[in-house]
Amino acid sequence: MSMPWFVSERPKPEMSTRPISVGCLIYAQMDQIDFTGPFEILSRMPDTAVTVVGKELGPIQDVQGLQLTPDVSIAEVGTFDVLVVPGGYGQQPLMHDEEVLGLIRKQVQAERLLFSVCTGALLCGAAGVLAGRQATTHWSARHLLPHYGAALVDARVVVDGNIISAAGVTAGLDAALALVSLLRGEAAAQEIQLAIEYAPNPIFDSGTPEKAPAEVLQSFQRRYESIGTTREAEAIRYAEKEADPESHQQRKALIS
Repeated sequence: MSMPWFVSERPKPEMSTRPISVGCLIYAQMDQIDFTGPFEILSRMPDTAVTVVGKELGPIQDVQGLQLTPDVSIAEVGTFDVLVVPGGYGQQPLMHDEEVLGLIRKQVQAERLLFSVCTGALLCGAAGVLAGRQATTHWSARHLLPHYGAALVDARVVVDGNIISAAGVTAGLDAALALVSLLRGEAAAQEIQLAIEYAPNPIFDSGTPEKAPAEVLQSFQRRYESIGTTREAEAIRYAEKEADPESHQQRKALIS
């Protein structure tokens, strides 16, 4: 990636000393680190309350089997100062889930902060809130963002007004630190970084397709092919529907 983070010309989140509420959406077959990474940082932000939100109150399992339990259901919440939307394989079954998409739309309609991690950006796209916005997502799905009307930015973290997006999985840590710096100041973000000893110095340098050995990239692509094909088909379907004037007006009415 060409830059660690990008801040657009839209007014960025303002620094504040008031209490901040953070909602973190969780769902079955998500990537837990898309949630637990930002949680580790945002929960340490001064005067911040974090609420874990699920479709139902029962526990869910992430894609690797880790059990997570929400504090509240979507039906019980309004908006938060920040809503975190993670990604993972479980994102795909929610692309037409109006309860989840409505939660995302409501957050943007209220001009609150929306924070997507990895393919959580595709859920935001399905909610119709990325049209005309700048964003990023996991490298394997980046080519899909234009189907949702978004302008892809070659950055690990993108801040476009009230929408913050992180690239794949671990980029959620960087985006969370960026958000803390915007809301509470750089010193607060740096202290959290020090406390969790976040000082990346990887043993291997294969974290991007440009750097990974060819055989490693090919192995990943074989395993990813099925979900990748499904995601692409859904993105194309969305774009075709948006091209229909009647459907486009209906979606604009939902968002406005």
